[in-house]
Amino acid sequence: MSEQNDRRDIGGVLVAPEVIVTYISGAVTETPGVAELAGNISDTITKKILGNESKFKGIKIDGGENGYTIDIYIVVKYGERIPDIAWNVQKNVKAALDGVMDIIIENINIHVQGVRKDSDESASALETGEDDGE
Repeated sequence: MSEQNDRRDIGGVLVAPEVIVTYISGAVTETPGVAELAGNISDTITKKILGNESKFKGIKIDGGENGYTIDIYIVVKYGERIPDIAWNVQKNVKAALDGVMDIIIENINIHVQGVRKDSDESASALETGEDDGE
């Protein structure tokens, strides 16, 4: 039996979902045209109750029979071509995960939750239902 086969028979490596989300989040936020990851109502509740941002803000990962399905919720910058940004986010996330993990990705779904002008900092609060204290 070869040494390579011996290594496979020993066991596997379990990667915490937080690690996968860290790579996805980095790939998304580094994509030109993405203003930010968009949170949902549970992210808002987590922030208000616990006082900190959810590590899974704007990212949902589901495992299936054929691989993982990743749903990414984003806010795009005003004036950018949404189809191009969505394509680039998919490409960047796939590249980021392929480079460090041996996981099968079945789908990467991009959900655009809003558009924000660079000078409009309050747009994300309006889209996520957060109150800015006024």
